[in-house]
Amino acid sequence: MTPTLSQLPSLYIVATPIGNLGDMSYRAIEILKQVDVIATEDTRHSARLLKHFDIATPMLALHEHNEATQFKKILLRIQQGQSVALISDAGTPLVSDPGYRLTHEARKLNIPVIPIPGSCAAITALSASGLPSDRFIFEGFLPAKQNARLQRLTTFDNETRTMIFYEAPHRVLSTLKDMIQIFGENRHVVIARELTKLHETIHDDSLSDAVIWLENNTEQQRGEFVILVEGSTKIKKSVLTDEDIRILKILLESLPTKQAASLAAKITGKNKNVFYKIGAQTYR
Repeated sequence: MTPTLSQLPSLYIVATPIGNLGDMSYRAIEILKQVDVIATEDTRHSARLLKHFDIATPMLALHEHNEATQFKKILLRIQQGQSVALISDAGTPLVSDPGYRLTHEARKLNIPVIPIPGSCAAITALSASGLPSDRFIFEGFLPAKQNARLQRLTTFDNETRTMIFYEAPHRVLSTLKDMIQIFGENRHVVIARELTKLHETIHDDSLSDAVIWLENNTEQQRGEFVILVEGSTKIKKSVLTDEDIRILKILLESLPTKQAASLAAKITGKNKNVFYKIGAQTYR
């Protein structure tokens, strides 16, 4: 049975492959052929996908730089009787991609929002990681700058669920090294690279050994990454005394947070991650 559009003008959220075109669903192809227009992050990128599946539907651009204004034009099209499909460059739209404002406002206007499921890099990586998958959190991309990235990572210091992150190739090593500072060098990590593509790699290791592996394999530093980190098996509680806090505050007056936390830990014998978390969140 050929998938058909809803009788009402609708917004379709259509997942596309993250690499292997064989993962494109029959339903997704048919819906993309039948809608009036396709909203996509990059029309040039998506043109190759549509050409491969002989989809001639016109496209318009919806990306992070124009979403604030473009979503109104798309909603107007639907209100005037058209159906629109939203796709991203790869995978399921809205997962670390634009589209939230469009879908949010569509639902407020009682416009049907219909998901067409398919590939998602985070779930694909989780399914093959060997890490606990009954409970997990998805964080997406961490901040690009190290101080902000370390501060964000400290918020997961006591996280017991499997953690899923996306990362760019030029930052993957730096991110793993920052994770060592917060989670410790022995925390289990799975690095999933170029999923469903020719050079797909899924490598599991301790954080410290994963850094060594990447440093010794420059070819493995290319492509798109999903980083999955094992959750903490023991919740760390802050047992800092007033004297510990006083020492930290003195050190912070002349040292960066990272160095102050490390020195405070040496002086007191307490956990440096606890010092860092308090210093980053409270005194900076």
